[in-house]
Amino acid sequence: MKKKIFTFIFVLFFMAIVVGGCFIYYEYSKGNIPTKQIFTKEEFPKIDASLATQPLVDAIYEDFTKSSSNDLNYTNTHPAYVNLVDGKVDVIIVTEPSKEELEYAKEKNVELEVIPIVNEAFVFFVNKKNKIDNLTIEQIRNIYSGEYTNFNQVGGENSKILAYQRPENSGSQTGMLSLVMKDVKMKKPVTEEYIASMAGIIDIVASFNNEKQGIGYSYYYYANTMYNNENIKFLGINGVKPTYKTIQDKTYPIITNYYAVFNKNEASDSNVRKLVKQILSKRGSKVAKKAGYVTIK
Repeated sequence: MKKKIFTFIFVLFFMAIVVGGCFIYYEYSKGNIPTKQIFTKEEFPKIDASLATQPLVDAIYEDFTKSSSNDLNYTNTHPAYVNLVDGKVDVIIVTEPSKEELEYAKEKNVELEVIPIVNEAFVFFVNKKNKIDNLTIEQIRNIYSGEYTNFNQVGGENSKILAYQRPENSGSQTGMLSLVMKDVKMKKPVTEEYIASMAGIIDIVASFNNEKQGIGYSYYYYANTMYNNENIKFLGINGVKPTYKTIQDKTYPIITNYYAVFNKNEASDSNVRKLVKQILSKRGSKVAKKAGYVTIK
């Protein structure tokens, strides 16, 4: 009797090992094996982010701390830079700094370290009813400098161009100036062309009243994932449409990054530098990709 019980227990134990092993193999094959906590909530650096990078920071925080990101508080691109320089946060995940933000850091004797962590594209869009599908970078510069004022100058219909812009020091406006316009002076927008929010510039181009007139710009992740609107279409630039693949292989011509930015005086063993290293690791890249961002590697 004892022998039968022992045999029964042994069989159950063996089956548990087999079933458990199969489950672990399956989970590994799906990439779902739980990972170890890297930071406690208390160890995780004080962080801020731009609107388009907040989902990335949420994903990183939850994976690295095994805690909910509900306790995180964000501002936006420019106030995040101000918070960093003023020492209110330890690190920010944002677009590149503007000229004014760099000058503010210099005034406060803070040297910024700017590390690219994921790839991104700067994109242009029109209403889906607009016949224009592609523009060159030179044509965009001509539109936003004020040289072109009608879509028939770029192969479209005879329709006035409303070239919408974002506020100075917003991430989108900084990107527009540094990535696209460069040394070409941007025209001063009329009141109706000045749009305060990232969502607003998409909505107004998508609206019925702007089906043949509006053109706007943003970052791919925000316009494609966070605030997708089926009434806009992304323009090809120099013949290449923005997609995950063309951003990753950099065939799309206006490529940028989202960055981890922190004080260059951070110690080599600080939690800030540890965080950035982990974001750039295989695990960090996997987290970023799962959240919908285009990884560097």
